[in-house]
Amino acid sequence: MNLRKEEIKRALDDVELRIQNAVNSVGREREEITLIAVTKTYPASDVAILHELGVADFGENREDEGREKSSQVLGTWHFQGQIQSNKIAGIARWANVVHSLDNSKHLDKFDSSLSAEKILSVFLQVSLDGQSNRGGVLPENLEALAMSVINSSHLKLVGIMAVAPLKENPRDAFSRLAQIHHDFRYKFPSAPNLSAGMSNDFEEAIAHGATHIRIGSSILGVRSPQR
Repeated sequence: MNLRKEEIKRALDDVELRIQNAVNSVGREREEITLIAVTKTYPASDVAILHELGVADFGENREDEGREKSSQVLGTWHFQGQIQSNKIAGIARWANVVHSLDNSKHLDKFDSSLSAEKILSVFLQVSLDGQSNRGGVLPENLEALAMSVINSSHLKLVGIMAVAPLKENPRDAFSRLAQIHHDFRYKFPSAPNLSAGMSNDFEEAIAHGATHIRIGSSILGVRSPQR
């Protein structure tokens, strides 16, 4: 085993232990959690190592990186960055899941960009601070956007996504999110998933119902321009 693979394996094992401890503490099962390895800025060789180690879900924030790496490594590919209108057609070609849909115009463009045989799974991003600097629709507008997804031709609604505000305790943010998620699942029981939690707060996200966590630096190390 080469040094980079050993390094990634150690970090991945540590994350897996943290996930197991988090689910144990709230009476959940490990199988309820989908681990998405966020591979932005890391080389495709790291993604290949993760695939060898059993990781099947990969997350990218940039269309060009996602396109390149998804052509080299098989898996379920998640786009989770803020959506730019001029990148939608490209994202639609390689992504299996989009986590950050918060605009009906983007929804329509995704729907028209997808090939006839492809169905794209989408999470609706909800804002937890009432601001748009990290993306997200206001909670009171979730239902209308969800109905638009349901009425589309090529999109499948699977749940909601959120990012904890930078200056707020994640416990408080995810507590609010848990209530939003509860109300959303009641209205849309076929879309029960919750994408929340990153390297610094995924235990709190799991405690508050997250089904998908997005982990980058805790697995692949601190990002640098050299990578």
